[in-house]
Amino acid sequence: MSDVRAIYQEGMAHFVEARYAEAAACYRRAVEADPDYALAWNGLAMALQRDGDLDGALEAAKRLVELEPDEALAHTSLSIIYQQKGMIPEAEDERAIAMRLQMEAQR
Repeated sequence: MSDVRAIYQEGMAHFVEARYAEAAACYRRAVEADPDYALAWNGLAMALQRDGDLDGALEAAKRLVELEPDEALAHTSLSIIYQQKGMIPEAEDERAIAMRLQMEAQR
């Protein structure tokens, strides 16, 4: 797991420097090493979104939601990508899920 974290951290270093393709490559290596590493799926979705690959970002965000169905931010990220792709009903559905999860967490 420490190798996966190191790869993820390398991706983060690229991401903060706006080197999104390099970041995505690192996150891909991380999820290949550990397909259940949610942080890497989140990073991959964000890097691909910033790099303009909305289809790839959508697939990564969907995987993140599969791994963390009760995480509001995962649904929010998916909602934003759906919105950018013009998939408004899907975006609204994911936004509603995120809002419900946030409200449940505040109880």
